[in-house]
Amino acid sequence: MNYFLPTDLADALAEARRSNRTLDATPWLATLQDAAQAYEVQDAVASALGWFEAGAVPRCWKSGGGSRGATLTHAPLPPAGVRTSPAEFGDLMFHTPGIEAEIALRLSKDVTPAQAAKLDHGDAASLVDAMAVSIEIVDSRWHDLAAAPALLRLADSQVHGALAIGEWQPYAAVDWASQRCETKVGDAEAVVREGTHPLADPAWLLPIWLRHVTRHGQTAPAGTVVTTGSWVGVLPCRRGDQVTAEFAGIGAVRLIV
Repeated sequence: MNYFLPTDLADALAEARRSNRTLDATPWLATLQDAAQAYEVQDAVASALGWFEAGAVPRCWKSGGGSRGATLTHAPLPPAGVRTSPAEFGDLMFHTPGIEAEIALRLSKDVTPAQAAKLDHGDAASLVDAMAVSIEIVDSRWHDLAAAPALLRLADSQVHGALAIGEWQPYAAVDWASQRCETKVGDAEAVVREGTHPLADPAWLLPIWLRHVTRHGQTAPAGTVVTTGSWVGVLPCRRGDQVTAEFAGIGAVRLIV
């Protein structure tokens, strides 16, 4: 019988990152009972690895979900893996990396917990000042990701590896239903998608994400960045691959895995 606690899981995930190793998910399958515990593990891992200053709100996040009807998930991103395009990640260890092409949004103002509680999905234009194309390298501390349930993935920073962000552009209304995205990984044929954001509008998640960020009574500061979900699913990649993503009319980003 499994008697592991969430604190044990946090210790194991932190050590997996320190040692660049993966974990067998099987012993941990019954450790987490809900998302709140998974988020506690996220926070404990970040604290153990010294990713953020004590009491500070992380300045870069990932957020998203498979549809507007799904429960959105969120994770703060370690600063050492957040880089400006063109970016190289040869100094970081990845196990089974994949590529997600996304739009990142940047807050234009501080958002307090009280303000976050009142936000609705039409408030995006008043909350953000800029958008940029981004590529997330997804990667996991779970040896067999397919065998790791959603809560274990969430505890592992929602399987985040690294992030490259392109040039910031002024935020403006976009016809997201016809937005074209072209992503190319290494020598593979380019993947072209149009209007395929799972939430239809990347900014739709802002109120939900901000309520998560401010849930402990902290204010989300101006300049905080959030990536908003993949337009291409997860594309496989290998060490040394050059990856590009271009969103017509918005910009492009390039990285080397």
